[in-house]
Amino acid sequence: MRARSHIFMAGTTAPSHIYPSLALIRELADRGHRVSYSVGQSLADLVAAAGAEPITHSSLLPASDSEWPEDPASAMRVFLDDQMAALPALIARLDADRPDLVLYDIGGLAGPVLAARYGVPAVQLSPTLVAWDGYERDMAEMIEAVRNSETGRSYHAAFRGWLAGNGIDADPWQWQTHPEQVLSLIPRALQPYADRVPASVRFVGPCLDPARLAETWTPPAGAGPVLLVSFGTAYTAQVPVYRAVLAGFGDSRWHVVLVIGDRVDPAELGPLPANVELHRRVPQPAVLAEAAAFVTHAGMGSCMEALWFGVPTVAIPQAVDQFGNAALLAELGVGRHLPAEEVTAELLRRSVTEVAADPEVRARLRALSAEVRAAGGVERAVAAVESFLP
Repeated sequence: MRARSHIFMAGTTAPSHIYPSLALIRELADRGHRVSYSVGQSLADLVAAAGAEPITHSSLLPASDSEWPEDPASAMRVFLDDQMAALPALIARLDADRPDLVLYDIGGLAGPVLAARYGVPAVQLSPTLVAWDGYERDMAEMIEAVRNSETGRSYHAAFRGWLAGNGIDADPWQWQTHPEQVLSLIPRALQPYADRVPASVRFVGPCLDPARLAETWTPPAGAGPVLLVSFGTAYTAQVPVYRAVLAGFGDSRWHVVLVIGDRVDPAELGPLPANVELHRRVPQPAVLAEAAAFVTHAGMGSCMEALWFGVPTVAIPQAVDQFGNAALLAELGVGRHLPAEEVTAELLRRSVTEVAADPEVRARLRALSAEVRAAGGVERAVAAVESFLP
């Protein structure tokens, strides 16, 4: 075993950014490394339970998806402002307890800044797709729209000034889009142009938490095929979709597990049919292990879990990378992509029924599930992290 090292993780105060690498953090701590983790106070208990020492700050990130700006550059600015505000306290803490290695989430922009300050490696833990060779050319229309907007130019100027103030002479777009070292926590199957991803990116695959995988759920005796409906942790205010689910699948042969989160009053949905069970949250991997289909927002975590368990999807994306994820699942032939504004009870029922009954979809899912499970996961990720330690 390697000598005990201090590993600092610059996190993002959002569950969807923490869960993808939480099992890796836990395993590093279990192996004797001392892991400190910067995170907003609201999620400190989540990282502490994994064996990390929380370094807390007042997060500026909105608690609800409805509070995020719709403009992409304005949303990026929220992440930047959050990390700029947190940096002085992190410096005060870490100057007296310097890390041997810095890990950072894609939203943990203070991570590489601190690594440069201490002269140690910085490794991004990416829970979503990464840039490939030719990314700016292939995505030129979208990229230029963001970078040339007024908010994009303001973001760039603030970011560049922050880097310069910390002794870093770098263009923020290059700094952010093409990190020096990346561990990709997704399987190659979900990475566009995987053959053009640079060697600085190591695909370690999904690091599913063994504790979550050990959770159990059993459908009721005599239940029909299980349909899981869940929009993750942030995009749960989906009353029209939930009503379409109840209208489309109520009193059908399906056993529906409907997960509504904390932002919807169950009374808004009215009386529940006998074949529907409603929850604020569920052990999603355990339900997917029993599911015949999955209606999802296509967050990357949910996409990976669906592939892990070989469950066909009907994706109704809401924001950010979910649209690309939904399109990719459809391109891979393992799901359907429905725009949210087009969802009706009839369309939803037909889409779920077709994708669940298609033998070609099942065959593709078997192959992809085997590929995802063979990617390496936590063991491979830990070995990669330790390879950067002195």
